[in-house]
Amino acid sequence: MAENSESAFPEGFLWGGATAANQIEGAYNEGGRGLATSDFARWVPKEQRISGKATSWATYEMLDDMMAHPENYNFPKRRGIDFYHRYEEQLEALAGMGFTVFRTSISWSRIFPNGDDAEPNEEGLAFYDKVFDKCLELGMQPMVTLCHFDTPLHLATEYQGFLSRHTVDSFVRYAETVFTRYKDKVKYWLTFNEINSSLGNPYTCSGLVLHDDGTPNPYKEQWQAKYQCAHNQFVASALAVKKCHEIIPDAKIGNMTCRLENYAETSKPEDELQVLFEDHFNWFYSDVQAKGEYPYYMNRFFNDYGIKIQMEPGDEEILKEGTVDFLSISYYMTYIMRYKGSPVPKPNGSLVTDIKNQYLEVSEWGWPIDPIGFRITLNHIYDRYHLPIFIAENGLGAVDKVEADGTINDDYRIAYLQKHVEQLGEAIKDGVDVFGYAWWGPIDLISSGTSEMTKRYGFVYVDQDDFGNGTLALSKKKSYDYYKKVIASNGADLSID
Repeated sequence: MAENSESAFPEGFLWGGATAANQIEGAYNEGGRGLATSDFARWVPKEQRISGKATSWATYEMLDDMMAHPENYNFPKRRGIDFYHRYEEQLEALAGMGFTVFRTSISWSRIFPNGDDAEPNEEGLAFYDKVFDKCLELGMQPMVTLCHFDTPLHLATEYQGFLSRHTVDSFVRYAETVFTRYKDKVKYWLTFNEINSSLGNPYTCSGLVLHDDGTPNPYKEQWQAKYQCAHNQFVASALAVKKCHEIIPDAKIGNMTCRLENYAETSKPEDELQVLFEDHFNWFYSDVQAKGEYPYYMNRFFNDYGIKIQMEPGDEEILKEGTVDFLSISYYMTYIMRYKGSPVPKPNGSLVTDIKNQYLEVSEWGWPIDPIGFRITLNHIYDRYHLPIFIAENGLGAVDKVEADGTINDDYRIAYLQKHVEQLGEAIKDGVDVFGYAWWGPIDLISSGTSEMTKRYGFVYVDQDDFGNGTLALSKKKSYDYYKKVIASNGADLSID
């Protein structure tokens, strides 16, 4: 695409925002929808949020208790922001900023309540028809994630989620169903959201449920189970890519990873070696999905720790034939790495490091704010793959104050957006092929990891607290008009008044 004479951003660049069904829809037991793993994500108290000790792991025993005594828990993702009933008003608010893309997901259990039902749920299919029709009416291209942290509960409890090939088969059938239904409405697809997050949170990402002793069934070692789940998701993703190309030849389908850009704490070679290890564990997922094969550097880790990936005949061919058309990432922060004392690579499974970068500011949740790291990581990605890139998530969670006159002066969010879009433009000038940018949570929604409303990302304020109190009325924050200006200028006008 030709470059705009006033902007680093190419003509036709997609500007918009990103959400997930499990964080906005609500109506968890309406319209024929079945239960999903996300319906058992609990609200996390403030002290756990700040300490980083929040977890979404679940055991069979925990699930049994939550099923028997739901009154003892706060399940915010069951109510979301009531997008299911209010999608028209909420989409119109986003379109008012000039969005040309709206990233969301389909709730798998709204289409197949158990994940593997004999027939799809027509009421669920009809709901997304209405959502996508409204998006197109408003000038927003839907970009749809097939599985965004909400594996159907039946597949999780009966089959251990993606530890089972039954779940792979069920996913591919689900993908084929929605590709066929929405082939004239959706031209951009993603397979799994932040697929690399399955290492730290396999229950949310892969449907892997633990026993009360902390071990998954049937494996004793969690790494064995986590990487087997990852392999099965790779196969499911590749098969979905092939189905998409067959059913919607003019569509594009990509992967989605949480990009972890790492810096060495010092110039010690050992710290640089640790950066190499951590990068490999992060690149692993996109390497398989973009290059279609397991990278050499995983062999030592698998061998040293006794991990044996169970492949079925034909899996390697499936991976090779089902590579993605583009890469998408979430980018929030960078990380500092210190040598862990072993020449053998070993992942930590955490998306947060406790080593602080003295040169960076941090958010209220302790996340380093690193706009230049954004440019760095985009160059690293493009240098490695030479595939188009879509920014599927980038944003700032903060506590927003509603003033007496109703205004919300979120200058901190404007500053974050300005600096990151500026560095995105620099990456494009560097020659990186980026075709779109979606701000995470353009409308306030339930936080992914902590299931709270207190941590807000949106340009649109939603009147609701952590316990579901509020009118759900919408109001514009100061950042709303700023992003609207950025979009109208195609990224050329980043000035802050």
